[in-house]
Amino acid sequence: MIRNRNAIRLLCLLCLLVHPAINANLEARTIIGQRNDSVSHPLICHQLGFDIRPGYIVSTHSFLQGDNAQQKKIDQSLSFHFKYAFRFSKESNLGRLFPHTYQGIGISYHTFFSPAELGNPVSVYVFQGSRIAQLSPRLSFDYEWNFGASFGWKKYDELSNPQNVLIGSKINAYINLGFLLNWQVHKYWKLAAGVDLTHFSNGNTHYPNGGLNVIGGRIGIVRTLGETDEAAGSITPGRLFIKPHVSYDLVVYGATRKRGLIGDDVSSMIPGSFGVAGINFAPMYNFNNYFRAGLSADAQYDESANLKEYRVGEYYLGDLKFHRPPFRKQFAVGLSLRAELVMPVFSINVGVGRNLIYSGDDMEGFYQILALKTYVTRHLFLYVGYQLSKFKDPNNLMLGLGYRFHDKR
Repeated sequence: MIRNRNAIRLLCLLCLLVHPAINANLEARTIIGQRNDSVSHPLICHQLGFDIRPGYIVSTHSFLQGDNAQQKKIDQSLSFHFKYAFRFSKESNLGRLFPHTYQGIGISYHTFFSPAELGNPVSVYVFQGSRIAQLSPRLSFDYEWNFGASFGWKKYDELSNPQNVLIGSKINAYINLGFLLNWQVHKYWKLAAGVDLTHFSNGNTHYPNGGLNVIGGRIGIVRTLGETDEAAGSITPGRLFIKPHVSYDLVVYGATRKRGLIGDDVSSMIPGSFGVAGINFAPMYNFNNYFRAGLSADAQYDESANLKEYRVGEYYLGDLKFHRPPFRKQFAVGLSLRAELVMPVFSINVGVGRNLIYSGDDMEGFYQILALKTYVTRHLFLYVGYQLSKFKDPNNLMLGLGYRFHDKR
């Protein structure tokens, strides 16, 4: 029942992320100096793509080095991807702000050549890419990220799969970043080749959460449907640029997490899951079309924080129980530096911060944030993020809603 609820939550989240990306009449953003209207512009450039991505699995644990049922290294991966993407009309505000950006949805099949212990998961994801540099009239250097959920893993089980201490859930997040050379071989066809990094994990919602990391390459082909891109290397007519200004983001989020404890030389998992809730307020300076940065005031409550100070009994007894810590032991307020890559439909936000108001060891020190914002309207966005603690320890997911004030894009 719990696994079914988790699967439903992930599917609902992915649907919410995908919906703005496949809506053919997203509201055009209002630009400084133009009359504020609500004209919508249809998407006129669609494309289909297929990728093959071989990879090398980074050896992070003895399980991958041969301490497994096969008694051999698990260091190779292969995946096949089918993708649909679109670009905004060159006549629309978004198309004139971001002339080389595409976004869409994809599905992929992965194998790690160890189906009995890792499975052969299928991923469903959203993605976005854009140009970094034009190298020649037909050749460009681009980036692309993928974010979604992967299904069908063989997870850790103390009886049937005891050596797989990397994957603790049948459903895991899928995160990928690639850098590509795109070659326009024909009016309607492109070839793409490059390198990428991939990470699979469950966001600390299940245990174990060692995760899987892959370094690989990719080769693919893209077919443009309908109107083609403008001639490579030419200047986009009517290009728009924003006026620098300050906007303000307010985000409210929540999630659940697992917690482990180490004490008396014994490592134990605390039964059940714990709630996490937080709020961020971030004034952000919009430097140009693509980049904004600023400071964020971050407050978070973590129901699992500092439990070790309030345990009842000993670790080795197995049945861990705790008194509930006071609120001040599980609440912290910090300040973080934020930077954001801004694109149509999606923005990627990263941050490094430190708690300034806290009590207890678990809230002490630095924290790091990586988040994806998906715009539902011009001002309202979905917020999906992950937080690390002290640059190394997985902390918690952040699933929530945000609203942007004083947005002049």
